[in-house]
Amino acid sequence: MFHVFVLFCLCSCRLIGVFGAEANKMLSVSVMEGDSVTLNTDVTEFNVGRIVWKFGAEKSLIAMIKRNKQNSTSDVLDERFRDRLKLDRQTGSLTITNITTQHAGLYEVNINGAKRLTKTFNVSVYAQVSVPVISRNSSQCSSPSSSSSSQQNCSLLCSVVNVSHVTLSWYKGNSLLSSISVSDLSISLSLPLEVEYQEKNSYSCVINNPITNQTTHLNITELCQQCADQGLPLLYVVLISAAGSLLIVAAVVMCCICRKLSKNDREGKCQ
Repeated sequence: MFHVFVLFCLCSCRLIGVFGAEANKMLSVSVMEGDSVTLNTDVTEFNVGRIVWKFGAEKSLIAMIKRNKQNSTSDVLDERFRDRLKLDRQTGSLTITNITTQHAGLYEVNINGAKRLTKTFNVSVYAQVSVPVISRNSSQCSSPSSSSSSQQNCSLLCSVVNVSHVTLSWYKGNSLLSSISVSDLSISLSLPLEVEYQEKNSYSCVINNPITNQTTHLNITELCQQCADQGLPLLYVVLISAAGSLLIVAAVVMCCICRKLSKNDREGKCQ
């Protein structure tokens, strides 16, 4: 009798699993700011029951469709979804248009129809990344010591502004040299690099997030050659100053000679 009872319980559990609610599925979705994204229910055709969409930890109702009712999309409690939601009447899939970072978070759909299903979408929204700017840090241009190579080093800085959830990296060819990452909003993000101005290697600065990237290639001739030549104006100043000093000394000497000759002439006439 006990075995019959256990078998009955197992069969009941299996039947509940078949006709009851399916396990909650969590899906991760990444999208660029300004794009549209569709959260699919995987329902091929919706004939009976209702589909309800909720957003955020508070699970605010944002859209719902019922059997035999016209497709309806509503922004119930949150103005962030105004005129941005499109609900598919046949499948219940939800499309968010012109998405922004304010729309990132958890979306839950509850389907009560021929079968019960709950799905959760973790939507990550990434801002467009700007092109990194490479500049020369003139205060860091340095000449090597007399015991080292006669070449100079040029200090560079790769920078971006107003970024979040990105990685900024320096590459030498295809090899990663250094990188820095930021998750929260950063007003400015910079990464230094020092190179020899005469080398012929290819360098690039790359900013990327999980969806997109931007690359700026280093022009060593344009930036680092200037670093190497920055001492030339000072040399010109020194040479001009020296030449000017020599001219002044020569003028003084000539003046003294002329005065002495003039004095000798006057003394000769007096005799």
